Amino acid sequence: MAKPIHSMIRVLEEARSVAFYREALGLEVADRFAFDGFTLIYLRAPEGPFELELTINHGRAEPYAPGDGYGHLAVVVEDLEAEHRRMEQAGLNPGPIRDLAHEGRPLARFFFLTDPDGYRIEVLQHRGRYA
Repeated sequence: MAKPIHSMIRVLEEARSVAFYREALGLEVADRFAFDGFTLIYLRAPEGPFELELTINHGRAEPYAPGDGYGHLAVVVEDLEAEHRRMEQAGLNPGPIRDLAHEGRPLARFFFLTDPDGYRIEVLQHRGRYA
């Protein structure tokens, strides 16, 4: 059986992206590997082993386009409203909190956040399927 271990995105500026993911999601640098043409940074939350891999290609001057195939990274939080307020106060511009129902039953409560490179992050209330 396969075990998911990380998701990778290409970012333009290392410091800006590391600061964003630290402030927004509490992710910290778990490892950093610099190579001749690129750098790999692995970010991890203290609550789990799954990592976000940031790839920085040296010499890149133009921002990456997330493309129409990219969907989002999803995280769960214990108190959605408190996290939304915290992110607003930090100037991270979270989107509105939304509720999603399926066949008349609540499925998810969430909001989206966009990182400095345009990648979307879904922040979900920890409950039901997303517990």
